[in-house]
Amino acid sequence: MFRKNDLILLVVTFGTIGVAIAFPEKCKAFEPYPLYLMMIFLFFSFLKIEFVKIFQDVRKTASVLFVLCLVKLIVLPAGLYFLSLAIWPKYAVPVLLLSGVSTGVVAPFMGGLLGASALLVLMMVVVTSFLVPFTLPVLVKILVGKTAEISFWAMLEFLALVIFIPAAVNLFLRKTAPSFTKKLEKLQFTISMAIFGLVNLGVFPRYSTFFRERPREIAGAILVAFILSAIYHVAGFLAAWGLPKEDRLAGAASFAYMNSVLIIVFSAQFFDPLSPMLAVVYMFPFFVMVVPARIVSDKVLR
Repeated sequence: MFRKNDLILLVVTFGTIGVAIAFPEKCKAFEPYPLYLMMIFLFFSFLKIEFVKIFQDVRKTASVLFVLCLVKLIVLPAGLYFLSLAIWPKYAVPVLLLSGVSTGVVAPFMGGLLGASALLVLMMVVVTSFLVPFTLPVLVKILVGKTAEISFWAMLEFLALVIFIPAAVNLFLRKTAPSFTKKLEKLQFTISMAIFGLVNLGVFPRYSTFFRERPREIAGAILVAFILSAIYHVAGFLAAWGLPKEDRLAGAASFAYMNSVLIIVFSAQFFDPLSPMLAVVYMFPFFVMVVPARIVSDKVLR
């Protein structure tokens, strides 16, 4: 069941994308700023994460986190890349990018709807966020390599810049001005939604022709997104096999609710329009699939 904030997120997401596609010329003024807006977005997203406490607890679950991160950031993206290459080749790179990105900052909330362990999901958010600037460029370099003119160091610099600087500023403010960060937390959702909308206005004008003239591509991307979401849920659950149910559900949430906003901006910098489009339409299963996943969790899983 959708909540008010879920509805606001969907309206902002698809409303601003619609505006950018319908009025690309008027939105071109926003094109230089998605990178910087994404950094601000992640800064606000990290506000409620206690990085120090998380890293202290990481040692207790290091083996579990190692397996989940290995599957989430390496094994699953590579496997889905080769599967896509065999079935629907043009989606191979978009699938690789979406599958290989870090766990999203809203994953603990979404995981809570499934009855997942919030702490394990939160650990996955932190650890995968710090690993993805290294793992994703390596995957792209190894798997895509000679077929695409992509600079490994440019990708590494981009992801490190977008993730590490907001995290460092967050840690600094939390230590030097904790009362100020508490005030910022109250504005987190409103400011994050505004920034998210501006990111869309900056990214999508350049792809407006693609969206208007190729509706079948969009329909195909939505189909791929729902299939991927189902695979992510199952893969995350199986990756935590043998653990308590709430930890297995945490694996599912960590895999299925990724940082698709980061991939929208990242793929727009280096890849063709299909990659950010797949990340955008993943918003549909991002929210819709939580309902069947919760039903399966309550009725079937033990």
